[in-house]
Amino acid sequence: MMKKIKYSLIGLVLWLVTGTVIAQNPLIRDQFTADPSARVFGDRVYIYPSHDIPVIPGHGRANWFCMEDYHVFSSLNLTDWKDHGTILTQNRVPWADSTAYSMWAPDCVFRNGKYYFYFPAPPGGISKGKGFRVGVAVANKPTGPFTPQKEPIEGIQGIDPNVFIDDDGQAYIYWAQGNIYAAKLKANMLELASEPVIFDQLPEKGLKEGPYLFKRKDNYYLTYPHVANKTERLEYAMSKSPLGPFSYTGVIMDESASGCWTNHQSIIKFKNQWYLFYHNDDLSPQFDKNRSIRADSLFFNGDGTIRKVLQTLRGVGISPATSEIQIDRYSAVGNSGISVAFLDSLQKMKGWKATFSEAGAWLRYNRVAFSRGSTRWVTAKVKAARGGVLEIHADKPSGPLIARLNLGRSTEWGLQTFVLLKSLQGTHDLFFVAGNSGPVEIDWISFKQRQIKTLNQGLPKAATLK
Repeated sequence: MMKKIKYSLIGLVLWLVTGTVIAQNPLIRDQFTADPSARVFGDRVYIYPSHDIPVIPGHGRANWFCMEDYHVFSSLNLTDWKDHGTILTQNRVPWADSTAYSMWAPDCVFRNGKYYFYFPAPPGGISKGKGFRVGVAVANKPTGPFTPQKEPIEGIQGIDPNVFIDDDGQAYIYWAQGNIYAAKLKANMLELASEPVIFDQLPEKGLKEGPYLFKRKDNYYLTYPHVANKTERLEYAMSKSPLGPFSYTGVIMDESASGCWTNHQSIIKFKNQWYLFYHNDDLSPQFDKNRSIRADSLFFNGDGTIRKVLQTLRGVGISPATSEIQIDRYSAVGNSGISVAFLDSLQKMKGWKATFSEAGAWLRYNRVAFSRGSTRWVTAKVKAARGGVLEIHADKPSGPLIARLNLGRSTEWGLQTFVLLKSLQGTHDLFFVAGNSGPVEIDWISFKQRQIKTLNQGLPKAATLK
């Protein structure tokens, strides 16, 4: 279970009842997720990712991708994500090899009151053959249950299906197999309505896969991962037609600094902001076949080209002040004195901690929402063997002092609670500044209306600023 809810009774109940998780990047931390297809249905964002799982003997190929099912997650605010559970498994697809563990990157679209879920899988039984086919499962709700068709789509050999419905109602499907292909779909969304075309205007050298097409104004954007060097980066090409020809335009996201070999993207507009969804190996840095989905904001230049997106820890969304705020998912840090590490190197899904090791070291966590009169206390889950001082400022390192945490000595993780020196309203960036050389380790902080009994040493008194 994710660290955000492990130490909160309220969070635990919320998880058990609704499957809700609260996260920055990566978005999901209780399981591995990859290849996110994000869609806006109604007032919610739904993500249909693939689901990496560890290989066990007899189940999957050692040291390779292992995926047997799909989940769907949704959010109203891009901060709180609900896991709606499994929507399709390899042993429920009549035409697929139920022992392949190769349920790779999917997509989902809405059409005429139905939700169509497209997914690749190796065929089995009488359909068995080399490579992958693309199937469709249909549901009345975005969360399923999805019923798979008895046969895959005729005429498609390949992986990573993506479906785009144009303004005139014509649907198109895109997929990859060495090159990137496209074709029209019939109105039933289950059959091809044209012969496939190859997008041969893209870079020739290096693997290309994972097509995702979207439209903005009168431009069509074909996005895709490409191994231009050793690992995948995200590129795009532009056209005035959904079937091209497309002109290579540029890079959306550079190769991951962590060395994660793959990436896979989707791009949506939600509440007047564009977002890029992608994946990295945050929760499995030594094995990049177990990946985790992320999101960051995306912007356009005046000429319609895409500004390069930088991977961030903070991600997107506004964090309620009363939630357990993971400051290790920071927006920015000073030049020295801040480090981030796993809480438990053997159980990485417990998440991370931030360590302050120098006086004056600071980190910034942006977009924290304070409600009117809702907070009087701040609680930190902390470990400080020699004690320490941590100041919290609003909006800039020298901004208004919200709290001064005179941390008691503790060699084990525990909660310490302090009275706020200044209350806030609205959304603010928070700056955490070390008052001594530490080390001070922080798991999370949270602003509360009521005093929380500490786990290890009572309630420290608030200090006034001298």
